[in-house]
Amino acid sequence: MEKLLWTIGETAALLDENVSAIRFWTNSFPDFIKPSRTQKGDRRYTADDIQTLKELRFLLKDKGLSLEGARQRLQADRAKVSGRVKAIGILEGIRDRLSEIKKGL
Repeated sequence: MEKLLWTIGETAALLDENVSAIRFWTNSFPDFIKPSRTQKGDRRYTADDIQTLKELRFLLKDKGLSLEGARQRLQADRAKVSGRVKAIGILEGIRDRLSEIKKGL
């Protein structure tokens, strides 16, 4: 069975980011990221939330956009951003696999 919800710590680990960055992005982009909350108030992220956070990380860190620039890019052409992030993920997976093969030689 696939996991449905992730804690903020698990989400940060998946994205190789720190928890404070995830919290900041969540607070800065409430129109795009809407984690549910436990009774204690802890955030729980869905797969869609995590995908959006990956897109934001790409725009903010890789592309160097400002918060407002990232917001505008997501609003203007979210499908294009999502496609690029998915392609990068695939390429990183190939790179990791090639590194494993190289170690085995």
